[in-house]
Amino acid sequence: MQASLTWPSQASSISTNTYSLLSKQSSFLPGGSLLNSKFPPRLPSKPIHSLSVSATTKIKPVESSDLKTHISNLEKLLAEPSHDQEQIQEQQPAIEKTNSKNNYKRFLEALNLSRMWPEMMKQEVEENLSPKQFQRLLSPSPKYSPRNSLASRWPEYHGSNDWVGLLDPLDENLRREIVRYGEFIQAAYLAFHSDPATPTDQAPVQRHVTLPDRSYKVTKSLYATSSVGLPPWFDDKIPDLGWMTQRSSWIGYVAVCDDQKEIKRMGRRDIVIALRGTSTCLEWAENVRDLLVSVNDEPEESPELSQICLQAKVECGFCSLYKTRGTHIPSLSESITQEVRRLMELYQGEPLSITITGHSLGAALSVLAADEIKKSVADAPPVAVFTFGGPRVGNRGFANRIKSMGVKVLRIVNSQDMITRVPGMFVNETLDYKLREEVKANTMLNILDNNMPWAYSHVGSELRLDSKMSPYLKPNADVACCHDLEAYLHLVDGFLASDCPFRSNAKRSLFKLLHEQGSNVKKLYINKAKSLQELSPEQGISSPLSLQNCLRSPSSYY
Repeated sequence: MQASLTWPSQASSISTNTYSLLSKQSSFLPGGSLLNSKFPPRLPSKPIHSLSVSATTKIKPVESSDLKTHISNLEKLLAEPSHDQEQIQEQQPAIEKTNSKNNYKRFLEALNLSRMWPEMMKQEVEENLSPKQFQRLLSPSPKYSPRNSLASRWPEYHGSNDWVGLLDPLDENLRREIVRYGEFIQAAYLAFHSDPATPTDQAPVQRHVTLPDRSYKVTKSLYATSSVGLPPWFDDKIPDLGWMTQRSSWIGYVAVCDDQKEIKRMGRRDIVIALRGTSTCLEWAENVRDLLVSVNDEPEESPELSQICLQAKVECGFCSLYKTRGTHIPSLSESITQEVRRLMELYQGEPLSITITGHSLGAALSVLAADEIKKSVADAPPVAVFTFGGPRVGNRGFANRIKSMGVKVLRIVNSQDMITRVPGMFVNETLDYKLREEVKANTMLNILDNNMPWAYSHVGSELRLDSKMSPYLKPNADVACCHDLEAYLHLVDGFLASDCPFRSNAKRSLFKLLHEQGSNVKKLYINKAKSLQELSPEQGISSPLSLQNCLRSPSSYY
C-alpha cells in the first residue's frame, strides 16, 4: 500500500518559501551567485506545488561508498570552471588555466580527505558486521588462515633479509607464522598457571604442555631463577603468597617439529624456544634492576680503547634471571644451550632452524638466549627471534653485537604499549643513528653510552601495530590491554599495512579477547554478544561474557 501526500492549496505560501529557499541554494551552484549581480542565480523553471512521498520508502543511511562518490563529485564540481570563469579564461593564456586548477587542487589537499578513509572503513566494519560473522568470531575454535608452503622461501620468512618487503604491507604467510609463534607463548602461560609451584627439595620433573600445533613435541622444560630472595620473616607475615615468592619458576619450554608433512611445508625442521612473561614477585624485583652491566664474555680491552669503543651491556635484572642457578635447577642459560646441542646432534644432517619467541620479560630473555646460542654453540643453525611487547634489553653496543653475529630479531610492538619504551631514557633512536654517521659525534656518543647506566637501545627489525586501529577495542584501552598477548595477536591478525584500516576479513576468534579484556572491548560488541546469547544460548556464546569480570590473563602484565 502506498500513500501520496499532496500540498493543500492553503499552503501556497509554503511553496513560495520553498521556491525562495531553492533559489538561495542555487547560488552555490555553477552559473549563479547572489554576490554577483552580473550573473543572477538560476531558478527552477517551474515552482513547486506538490510533494509526493511513498509510505513504503525507507531512508537509507549514507554508506562509505556513497560518501566516497559524493566527495568525488565535489572534486569534479570544484575542478569544473563556472560560466563566469569560462569567459575570463578565454582571455587569459593557458598558464592561467593551470594556476586555476592548481588552486582547486590545493583546496582539496587542504581538506585532507584521505584522513577520513581509515575511520570510514573502521566505522563500516563496526556497523556492517553481520550476526553470523560476529557469531563465527565468538567461536572458541580458532579459524586460521591457510598454511602455504614455505619451503622455497623459508630463510626469507625466518629473517635472512631482515624481513625487508614483508612487514609493510604485512605478508600473509608471515602473519600466519607470527600468530603461530605467539600461540606457543600462550601455551607457556597456560602450562605455568595450571601448576605454578616449583619443588624446592628435589629437581623438578618434565612438565606437560598442551601445544597449539600438534606437529611439535616438547623436549625440555625451562626454569629461571632470581638472584635475589625475600627475608625469612616475609613468608611468616604473608603466608598465602606461596609460589609468588619462590626463587625458581618454570618459564618456558623447548619444542621441535616432529611431523614430516610440516617439515616438508616449512622446508626444514624447526626448533622452538617459548618463554612467558613476568608472573612472580621476584621476577618483578629483577625487572626493576635496570642498571646496565657488561656482558661477561666480552674480551678485555685497554682502558683507553674501552672508552672509545662501544661496550656491549645488558640490563642487570634480565641477565640475573638468565644466568642464575637454582638449588636443584640449572640456569636458563645452561638448559637452553645444552638442549640445543643435543637436538643438533640428534638431527645432524637435516636442515634446522632455531626460533625463539617470548612476550614481555620472555621477549628480553629470548634475545639473551639467541645471543648466547650464536656465541657458544658451534655451527649453530639460523637463529630468529620473534618478540611481543618486549622491553629494551641492552645498549647500542649489545645491539651491534647481535647484528654482527647474524641473529635476526623481529619485534612486534603496539604503539600504545608503555613496556616497549622501557627501561632507559626516552630518546629518539632515529636521531641517534643519524648523529653516529659523523665520526666525532659517534666517538662522543660511545663515551657517553659506556658511562651512562641507562643508555638503552632496541635491537632488530620492528612491526609496529596500534590498538587504536582495532574496530573492537576501545580507543582508550588501559595499559594492561595494550600489553596483553592476546590483544597483540588480535592486532597482528587484523594488520594489513600502516596506511590501511583493520583487515575486514580477519579470522582470529574474539573469544579470548572478550574473556581476557572484556572491559576494554567496545560496548557495541558486548551488546551484540549478549544479543546472540539471548537468540541462541545453545551456541555457548555466554562463556566470554560471563568471564569478562574475572582476573585478566597473566600475559597482560610485564
